[in-house]
Amino acid sequence: MAWYDEAVFYHIYPLGLCGAPRQNAYDGVTHRLDKLIPWIDHIREIGCNAIYIGPLFESAGHGYETTDYRRLDSRLGDNEDLKKFVNACHKAGLHVIFDGVFNHTGRDFFAFQDLKEHRESSRYRDWYCNVNFWGNNEYNDGFSYDNWGGYNLLVKLNQRNPEVRDYICDVIRFWVSEFDVDGIRLDAADVLDFDFMKALRGVANEVKPEFWLMGEVIHGEYTRWVNEGTLHSVTNYHLHKALYSGHNDHNYFEIAHTVKRLYGMGGNRPDGLKLYNFVDNHDVERIHTKLSNKAHMAPVHVLLYTLPGVPSIYYGSEFAIDGRKERNSDDSLRPALELTDYAGALTDNAVTRLIARLGAVRQHTPALSYGDYQELLLTNRQYAFSRNCADGTCLVAVNNDDGDYSMCLPAGGDDTYVALLSGEKVAVEDGRQIRVTLRGNSGEIWVPQHQWKDSDLSRPLKAVSSGKKGAGKSAKKKAGTGAKASENVGAQPLTAENGGRQSTTNASTTPVAEQNRPDQSVPVANSMSQKSDDQSGHSYEDGVIRGLQEAILARMEKNGPVTDQMRRDVEANVYHDSLINWIKSF
Repeated sequence: MAWYDEAVFYHIYPLGLCGAPRQNAYDGVTHRLDKLIPWIDHIREIGCNAIYIGPLFESAGHGYETTDYRRLDSRLGDNEDLKKFVNACHKAGLHVIFDGVFNHTGRDFFAFQDLKEHRESSRYRDWYCNVNFWGNNEYNDGFSYDNWGGYNLLVKLNQRNPEVRDYICDVIRFWVSEFDVDGIRLDAADVLDFDFMKALRGVANEVKPEFWLMGEVIHGEYTRWVNEGTLHSVTNYHLHKALYSGHNDHNYFEIAHTVKRLYGMGGNRPDGLKLYNFVDNHDVERIHTKLSNKAHMAPVHVLLYTLPGVPSIYYGSEFAIDGRKERNSDDSLRPALELTDYAGALTDNAVTRLIARLGAVRQHTPALSYGDYQELLLTNRQYAFSRNCADGTCLVAVNNDDGDYSMCLPAGGDDTYVALLSGEKVAVEDGRQIRVTLRGNSGEIWVPQHQWKDSDLSRPLKAVSSGKKGAGKSAKKKAGTGAKASENVGAQPLTAENGGRQSTTNASTTPVAEQNRPDQSVPVANSMSQKSDDQSGHSYEDGVIRGLQEAILARMEKNGPVTDQMRRDVEANVYHDSLINWIKSF
């Protein structure tokens, strides 16, 4: 058990949050990082116990074109400011990881400047990949070189050069000795040299117990990067895509299939893969923007906090702010925010309250950090699973439909179960199941009552939205911050996960039977071992095929425009094994 096994991360893009200029004029130090100190209490209040912050170090613009790895970006302050921030985080019980941009440097980096000045005679000519003195570029350097993503602003380091490897390893040692950092998120890990990453893992094992290496990986089999020799974790982009599109398409098959495949990568063991889960970050549009039905903020976040992996919240998204890519710019994804503008969020903003409750649940429910994963129920619009470990068990269910849904979940023993989000209790029937009802666009987590001792559950949460399709739009806009969502908070004492109506978990009081929906009550202990139909008449197998087709189309979109013919080819393929092989070919 390491600290990161129980981590709930808060992700900060500091140049944006602190309102730094887009370009670095290198004209002196401005102490903006101090602005983050008040955020530490807020981060703890919403149940996060770790911070991923970056990029931090001197750069020319957005932070990923590093000028100096050993100096805080002068637009944010100086090294003393960064020491103060990390120290304050540690005193508050927060671990901190930095962004490590080691695949490339900026053009202002000392080694590249020397290369420009001395050309063939530069001692740093082999620090970069494929330097060609017969070529040229848009900067008229009189030579060309490999870059990242087609941008000559980002000059690719030769990670197989021992000097480069030793230099970066010394940077990590410096970050630990100077700032006491607890880990590193490796930028562009999917294009880093594997021997280089093995060297970084060696340094991680050396510098500090439980020093965490997490890599940015978009595609591929994650076990290539996550193993004892390289990284501890990678960004879970597969689940990220499934979480928002699975709700927008009312397709929980996509989410469940993704989870099952990722869990299988780790050998179906709770300790197999601990991926870094997120619903948005500094490179993708905000989850509140991407969801077609804003009421789905509730089930999306319930899944984020309860599925296998390490959950992360991107700064500002706990307030349900919007942010979309505009004119090929990420600026609106990385806004400056004033914490004082959200001073009442824990009281007035239902999304903030839900995330804070989920953070508390996560930190007091060991099964969510160490438990196995067992799928219990799956339709296009409902999804349930269990997490079990030696220290406890929990049941999780979500509903992306506007209407209520009744189900039975396997629950051993005679103990009463408590719903951790609403605080309501439900008795075990015949020592084998609990009968519950999920309201529209909601989610819930149940544990045996003896596992939970938090009296705070007596305080109900307010609603995320009215539960109606399209509801939950932000009530107020702030310049540069997107939406401040205190949206549609009900007048009754309602739960954040239940779409704006009182949650009912006891079968004796459920209104479902009165609504003539008894056909939706499913005994689920082994329900998915058979072919079952969802509300739309689609079979379980149909949903799996659709999920695979959507996954293929998503990967195609990453590689370029998808034509109508390409889409027809995918939709015409309804063969499971063929679709699996197609996915593996990417």
